[in-house]
Amino acid sequence: MRKLDQKTIVVASHNAGKIREIEDLIGPFGFNASSAAALDFPVPDETGTTFEENAAIKALASAKASGLPALSDDSGLVVDALDGAPGVYTADWAEKPDGSGRDFMMAMEKVEKALEDKGAAADQRTARFVSVLCLAWPDGHTEMFRGEVDGVIVWPPRGSRGFGYDPIFQPEGHERTFGEMEAEEKHGWKPGDAEALSHRARAFKLFVETCLEA
Repeated sequence: MRKLDQKTIVVASHNAGKIREIEDLIGPFGFNASSAAALDFPVPDETGTTFEENAAIKALASAKASGLPALSDDSGLVVDALDGAPGVYTADWAEKPDGSGRDFMMAMEKVEKALEDKGAAADQRTARFVSVLCLAWPDGHTEMFRGEVDGVIVWPPRGSRGFGYDPIFQPEGHERTFGEMEAEEKHGWKPGDAEALSHRARAFKLFVETCLEA
């Protein structure tokens, strides 16, 4: 276990939604952070087959390019009835056929169609969001933190907040989707809070407890 003893880091992401959520989480800790997107670093090829592998690829690329510690996130939607899909390919499901970018409405429709094709009943729509944060140093050392939140897939999508698949994911114990929640409710977490709701916030809580707290 290695402690993070400096406050200047890189958020190793080109995803605006992830950057915003990570910056919200690290803000109270006084970090001075730039993102890989803002620094115009190239997007590394995510060739891993697990969230951990892809998180490490992104964090190490930014750490080595910047000479600073870098914090990445690799996350995805895991649907039980779809044998874990889209999983590590969550972003790929949103790629437009013409290669012009990502369409998450299309991706959510793919999930729903796949569930319909499987004949998934209401009690067979269980899913979870997974987030793996990787903190990497320029010398190649990494620390990993995994957070998960269980829930169900709903249709039609509800809410316009958040990003990605948030409008079709209703976390366990709640009546609203992530897309219907304010940012503070979804991923807000600070020291002293016993629990964190979102997968990313749960992973971040582990990061704080491991790398920041004495």
